[in-house]
Amino acid sequence: MTRILPRVLPWSPSARTSRRSVEGEPRILGRRDTTALIELLDRDPVANIFTRSQVSIHRSAVPDGFAHIVGLDGSEGLESACWVGANMAPTAMPDSDAQKYAMHAIDSRQRFASVFGPAETVLAMHEVLRDGPQEIFDVRENQPLMAITQIPEGIRRNRIRPAQVQEFDLVLPASAAMFEEELGYSPLENGGSFYRNRVRQLIREGHTLMDCDQRGNVIFKADLGTVTDEVVQIQGVWVNPIYRGQGLAAGYMASTVDYAMQFAPVVSLYVNDYNTAAIKTYQSIGFEQVGTFATILF
Repeated sequence: MTRILPRVLPWSPSARTSRRSVEGEPRILGRRDTTALIELLDRDPVANIFTRSQVSIHRSAVPDGFAHIVGLDGSEGLESACWVGANMAPTAMPDSDAQKYAMHAIDSRQRFASVFGPAETVLAMHEVLRDGPQEIFDVRENQPLMAITQIPEGIRRNRIRPAQVQEFDLVLPASAAMFEEELGYSPLENGGSFYRNRVRQLIREGHTLMDCDQRGNVIFKADLGTVTDEVVQIQGVWVNPIYRGQGLAAGYMASTVDYAMQFAPVVSLYVNDYNTAAIKTYQSIGFEQVGTFATILF
């Protein structure tokens, strides 16, 4: 899960969407670029799900609000792109292009919570960003990107259900606990209004799944964090420490995949390489590695 920052204003070059930038340099994409951007993102719908979902929501290469998408052109048109908001999410690209995006980000003076995406691209950006004005908190260099395209077989399911809006106060502590275990700090520091709103949004959309014991304690929680017509990305997987080590995770994850496949034929997730227990669980129900992500945390 990526860190959430308050909204800030983007850099504002002249002729924002009306003409190409300096040749060979990233430019902010305009509405005319939407078709080319979709074609680029759909070359790898699993890796590019975050930006693709935003384009689907806004039906344009120009998102609402402060976020925007920058791209690099080649001889055959748009060759790469990068979502720029509170976080940065690049497509795969050569190292030299990745470093151009990183310099563009530094020149913008914008602050970011994270950079995440294909490992080679993110690590090439890191070579530049580590000398930038923002202090880097951590770099997750090896995060297997995994996917499954068939309903898990031979796995006994554990019951899950979509969380209800009135259960926000039950879901929030579980979500925050997962976040803190992953990143080492609470998303509720200083009130955590953006995080709270995100949790509410996922619940409203029916994208938070959970199971509780008879005392009302959350046993398991997972989110359909990003959804397109082609792919669902599972995020925020959490098992209550009281129930860990009991072999419950595979049954819950299989049920989560069942639910997610109502939305798209491919279900994906990415996980830290050192979380071997989680990787074994995912593999046991049919997930296979299809790529490698990396994440820079600020």
